[in-house]
This record gives sequence, C-alpha cells and structure tokens, in this order.
Amino acid sequence: MAGLFYICLVALVAILGPFVRPDHTPDANDQHLVISKQQPGFTVEMLAVKLNQPPLEYSLWEKITHGGWPSDFRLIPTDSIWFRGDSVWVEQFSSYDLPESQEVKMSFHLADVTHKMDSVRSEGEKMIIYKDGISISKTRKELIESVKENNIETHRFLLGTDKYGRDLLSRLMAGAVISLSVGVIAVLISLLIGLTLGAVAGYFRGWIDEVIMWFINVVWSIPTLLLVMAITIAFGKGFWKVFLAVGLTMWVEVARVVRGQVMSIREKEYVEAGKALGFSDRRIIFKHILPNVMSAIIVISAANFAAAILVEAGLSFLGIGAQIPTPSWGNMIKEHYSFITTDLAYLAILPGVLIMSLVLAFMLVGNGLRDALDSRA
Repeated sequence: MAGLFYICLVALVAILGPFVRPDHTPDANDQHLVISKQQPGFTVEMLAVKLNQPPLEYSLWEKITHGGWPSDFRLIPTDSIWFRGDSVWVEQFSSYDLPESQEVKMSFHLADVTHKMDSVRSEGEKMIIYKDGISISKTRKELIESVKENNIETHRFLLGTDKYGRDLLSRLMAGAVISLSVGVIAVLISLLIGLTLGAVAGYFRGWIDEVIMWFINVVWSIPTLLLVMAITIAFGKGFWKVFLAVGLTMWVEVARVVRGQVMSIREKEYVEAGKALGFSDRRIIFKHILPNVMSAIIVISAANFAAAILVEAGLSFLGIGAQIPTPSWGNMIKEHYSFITTDLAYLAILPGVLIMSLVLAFMLVGNGLRDALDSRA
C-alpha cells in the first residue's frame, strides 16, 4: 500500500504537471545562468519585464501536451532595484562580491516594464503609452507603484538550481511525466503483442506454437538494452521513439507467461465444453481463457513497468533517449554526474533516488498483487 500510495502521488504530480510546478514554462526550461548551481533554499528578487511580442494563446489541452506554457515576462535576477526618473534600474545578481566597476547594471523604462508597448511619450508627470494605435495615460507615480506591486517578485528555489539556472524541483517534477508515460505505453505495447502471440501459441499448439516460440527465443536471446539501442538508432532519437523501442522489447516475458497459462487452461473442462457447444476459437480465447490468466499478467506488468522506467533512464543517460531540454531523470543525471564528488552531488543523486524509489514502489506493488491474487494463499 505504501508503494501504491507513492505511485499515485507521482502520477498526480505528472498529471497536474505545469499547474503545480514552480516553473510552468514548457519542460520547466526557464534558464538564468547568473543563478546557476545555487544551493537548496536559495532566494532571489527578480524584476519581471513585460515582453512586447504577442502572447501565445494556449488552450488547456495544449498546456498539458506542451508540458507548460511560455511566460509573458522576462525575469531578471537582481541584487538590488531602484528607481531614477522614468526608469527602473537593477543590479544583476552575482554570486561573487564584485567591485563596483564590474557590476552589471541595467535600466528599463517604467512603461516598458509594466506594459506591452510600441512607444511612450512623456508629458511632465504623465506618460502616454502607445500600443497598436491605442494610447494609455499613466502618471510616473502610478507606474512605480505598479512595478513595485506586480513586477518585483521574490523567487525561492526549494531544491536550488541546476547548472543552467533552472529550478531543480520543477525539473524533477516534470521528469515524472516521462518516466510514467514510457512505463504506461511500453506496458500497453508489450501486452498487445505478448497477449496475442502467447495466447495463439498456447491455444493452437503445433507448428504455430513452434514458429512463435522460435521467434520469442530469438528476441529473448538479444540483450534488452542492446535491442532497445538498435531500435532507437534505426527509428531515430526522440520522445516517442523511446516508448516504441522499450515497448517492442518487453513483450517476450508476457508472451511466455501467457503461453504457459493458456496451455494449462485449454485442457480444462469448461474449455472443452465451449468447443462442444460450437463456440469460435476467438470467443474461447478472449472470453474464457484470457480472463483467467489476468492475475499473472497484472503481476508481470508491474515488473515490466519498473523495468521500462530503468531502461528509459539508461537510454536518456546514454544520450539516445529523451533529448535535452526534455526533462528526464536519466538525462538529468547525465548533465550533473560530474558534480558527484562536490557539494553539488545532490544534482545527480536526487533524480537517481527518484528512479530508485519509483522502481521500488512498482516492485512492492507487484509483490503485493502476486500475494493477493495467488489462489493457493
């Protein structure tokens, strides 16, 4: 039950995705190099400058399928912010105590920070902001108050930032989508192929069984990771290619188990009765035999789910799985394994712990299902 609870928690994080992550941008890929490799709990004040390009309108489905939606602001990490005349000035954040001559300072017009605009004209204390032929009048005081209220944000990075200045917590949360997705799709593909071939081989026996078993043994003799790498190289790298490659290598165990179960059940009296009543082979297989082998299939599917997560992580670590910047726990380890002997070792350890804990959870669930569905218990 603990394993099931943990899987449900990870699945909830994956489903809600960008709606619960601190960084809602696609793939949690909002980079700020000036705050790279900051420790957990790091806090920084940022100036949010309004972007002038038209916003991309994302529907709810597009937000889910794109892994988030782009920000309408450019965020600038700062050490200090102050106002002077019509401008807001910032001193860009630095991890080092730089002399004043080397500090990076930037200024933005007040109206440019708060509004999308084409141009602005000052008339004493008033500013006329033009956008698409429409003018808006704002006083300098109003704009300063608007900047203070809406454009100065305090960001806290609970797990710190990675070497590209991205929120590590958001990247880890986004990585759950990849791991669970590859597990679900790989298991579905393996069930589709394994159930079909195993049921046909076990039910019809004879030369059909021999041909299918020859094919199963050939695939079985090839190391899984090597076969996955070959399929990935043949079809190309990418998100969906990983699902296909992992799924096409995990059906063998399902087929062998189903074949053995079907060979045993086909000799039962109710199967003989179905044949005597003239039921078709398809009806006997799908309505009378397969429902009685589902307990074994459920158990092996849990194990295959865990194996799929490990294979995907391995492929991503080798660079032939999910491609950067898609957040995968495997490629997160690859990006940061060089820090394993430093005080930044957690950048590689945390995704590894998540892989280990999720695999362990599926194995615990599989063991629990095996005990619960064992008719001899």
